[in-house]
Amino acid sequence: MSMDVIDFEIFGESMQYVEVELDPGEAAVGEAGAMYYMEDGIAMDTVFGDGSAGQSGLMGKLMGAGKRLLTGESVFTTVFVNEGHSKRKMAFSASYPGKIVPIHLLELGGTLIAQKDSFLCAAKGVSLGIALQKRLGAGLFGGEGFIMQKLEGDGYAFLHAGGTLTQRRLAPGETLRVDTGCVVAYQPTISFDIEYVGKVKSALFGGEGLFFARMTGPGMVWLQSLPLSRMADRIISSAPKAGGSSNEQGSLLGGFGGILGKD
Repeated sequence: MSMDVIDFEIFGESMQYVEVELDPGEAAVGEAGAMYYMEDGIAMDTVFGDGSAGQSGLMGKLMGAGKRLLTGESVFTTVFVNEGHSKRKMAFSASYPGKIVPIHLLELGGTLIAQKDSFLCAAKGVSLGIALQKRLGAGLFGGEGFIMQKLEGDGYAFLHAGGTLTQRRLAPGETLRVDTGCVVAYQPTISFDIEYVGKVKSALFGGEGLFFARMTGPGMVWLQSLPLSRMADRIISSAPKAGGSSNEQGSLLGGFGGILGKD
């Protein structure tokens, strides 16, 4: 499949956004709600599925929307087309702190397996499909379930990783154990499975959960240090109105300050 060729630049440190430059007639597709800004002359249209050539016609659009529904994403994506006569720019941003990862799909063989909520935007023509976990353990305990996103195409796709990004190339047979929520994406050549932590005490009191993701090379893997789920759990646990507890961390009054603050 042929994708539009877009130029881009990534700005920021902990709250990044990617600015793409579209030639006349070129288009980019973004996750719903990811648009940051766009210059005059760019038209926006919301479509079922991903808007790729493989999803033309009613049945193609329904199939594309169905795949996105299975991965837990919105059934809609937004297509941005430069309808002007000169180059125009627009930008996409994520909804929480982290790094934006530009990945040239053709350089990776045309296919990438990604976490369900990591896709940010891409050149129009990328296909957003589904990848089923072949192993029961990975599907049940892998943090992402049986279904992940499969990105296919020959141009750039942009993923978002929470916190700090780690990129590793695993040699044939080389294994890396990772917290299940910290996996952003990996090549299809990577063997992905789930491993029990091994000790009951570690499982119950170690704070790392019951299982690790075991990734075996060869291939590239992308990891994130702060998954959205981990950040959300921390916020909820520290929010009294959400059922958490507030220890007034950093306050000289400590817990006593919380008592004084109550009505």
